Amino acid sequence: MHFMFGRVPWLFVLLSGFILASCGEKHEAKAPAGPPPPAVSIANPVEKEVVEWDEYTGRFDAVDTVEVRARISGVLNEVKFTDGAIVKKGDLLFVIDARPFQRVLDRDHAALQGAKVQLEFAQRDLERARPLIANATISQQVFDQRTQAVRAAEANVLSAEASVRSAELDVEFTQIHSPVTGRISRKLVSEGNYLTGGSGSGTLLTTIVSIDPIFFYFDVSEADFLKYQKLGSLSMQQEAHLSEIPVELALETENGFPHRGKMSFIDNRIDQNTGSLRVRAVFENPDQQFQPGLFARVRLAGSGQYKAILLPDVAVATDQSNRFVFVVAEDGTVSSKTVTLGPIIDGLRVIRSGAAANDWVIVNGVQRARTGIKVKPEKTLISQNRQAAAL
Repeated sequence: MHFMFGRVPWLFVLLSGFILASCGEKHEAKAPAGPPPPAVSIANPVEKEVVEWDEYTGRFDAVDTVEVRARISGVLNEVKFTDGAIVKKGDLLFVIDARPFQRVLDRDHAALQGAKVQLEFAQRDLERARPLIANATISQQVFDQRTQAVRAAEANVLSAEASVRSAELDVEFTQIHSPVTGRISRKLVSEGNYLTGGSGSGTLLTTIVSIDPIFFYFDVSEADFLKYQKLGSLSMQQEAHLSEIPVELALETENGFPHRGKMSFIDNRIDQNTGSLRVRAVFENPDQQFQPGLFARVRLAGSGQYKAILLPDVAVATDQSNRFVFVVAEDGTVSSKTVTLGPIIDGLRVIRSGAAANDWVIVNGVQRARTGIKVKPEKTLISQNRQAAAL
């Protein structure tokens, strides 16, 4: 019995060890595996020749703006245009009652005719006196009087002719014609009203603005102006070459800059209050798409052509003070590179420094990336329409 009880503990110990080992194996088999590496899309930056553009806002203004005023006083008889219509240079716009001015003209014509008759008589009288003064039949005083009479008659003719021309001008002013081609505003005075004439104080009848071509005014900062001077574009010493500077324009509802114009003016001083310089471009406007006062955006070339590194904006991450991109190594390890950003060109962001053309940059799934982790990358291509296509 003593021998039997001596072996039982050893069997119990062996059985317990097998049971514990079996439980340990089962426990190890049920331990959860770590999460798989996140999937991301990576691409090499686009490398190409680019030109940087600076954008500005401004408004259109007419090349010619005319206030149509009455130049003589009288009653307005007719209005010959439709409000808001396009008028051509020389078109008849207003008609003032010409009868009072025609009567003055008729009277001045009669006065001129009388002055010419007096001159003719004085000239004949002088010619009759010439042989008489030669043989001393008349005195020198009488001859001088007849000579003076001719000169006075000539002066009277000149005065009468001036009066006729003035009266003719008044009659001409009763018909007011368009001085320019453009779009006319509404009539400001109705038929039957009395108009006051004058060179600067005459009654304002309407306004006309030219349409084609059309000016566009905008302001550039002092820093940009100095930059353009270094580039040799906007320089006050090279205004003869302004027309060679291209300007691209877009209306508020348009994408891109589909309209092309050229520079035509640089102001002669920088505004001390705003620190900006007023410049002007000119655009053709045959379809009258642009109107004076209309808001638009323009852009000027802000650099020479150079080879740039470009990435989509979604590839650029940020913290409190830096901009950076995530770069994936061959083994899938993620690292970050601090970058300096430039403008957007063709939908892609210029990377001035920090990234290389052969870097594999995360362009999709940036929010899942962290420095030091491993990812499952899928290589893509960055296209110029801001989209990525799988290789």
